[in-house]
Formats: sequence, C-alpha cells, structure tokens
Amino acid sequence: MNAEFNWWLLILGLVIGAGLVYLVLADASRRESDIAAEEVPLEAAWIASTLRADGVPLDPEIAERVLQLHRDYLASSPPDEDSTDDAAAPAPVPPVEPADPLR
Repeated sequence: MNAEFNWWLLILGLVIGAGLVYLVLADASRRESDIAAEEVPLEAAWIASTLRADGVPLDPEIAERVLQLHRDYLASSPPDEDSTDDAAAPAPVPPVEPADPLR
C-alpha cells in the first residue's frame, strides 16, 4: 500500500512542479497582435498625454500614425543586413525644431 501511495505522490509532485514552472516562465506581456484596432487611438492618446506631461508636445493623431507605421514595419519582411550598398541607404532626416509652447 505504501509503495502505490509513493508513486501517486511522485506523479502529483511532478504535475504541480510542471504547473509552477509554467507559471514562472509564462510570458504574459502583450504583443502587437494582442492590441485591437479599436484600442490604437486610446494608446495614441495615452502616449500623447504622457509625452505632454514630460514637456514634449505631441498630437494624438501623430502618435496614432507612428503606432500604425510601427505595426506595418513589424508586419513587413526584415531588412537585408548584409547590404553594403550606400546608395540603398536612406537619406538622413534633418532635425525638426520643437514647436514653441508659448505661441
């Protein structure tokens, strides 16, 4: 009787241990595919308000466009990393002067 009980405890311990390992190693962070299209304007508004609180003026429409471009970038194929052709490199973008918040 005692040997059967020991096997049962071993199996139960393995199941509980596997469950605990799963809970510890599970990645519960959200990914781009988890965010619905209806949620993007809310995320853009949150980003804009957070940056405004930090002193960076940003319209929610611009933040939404950046989020959409980011989704498009992630959905595209990865760029070629072995390309050494300088002609294929994009032209540098000139810096943009921040808007004067006092105007």
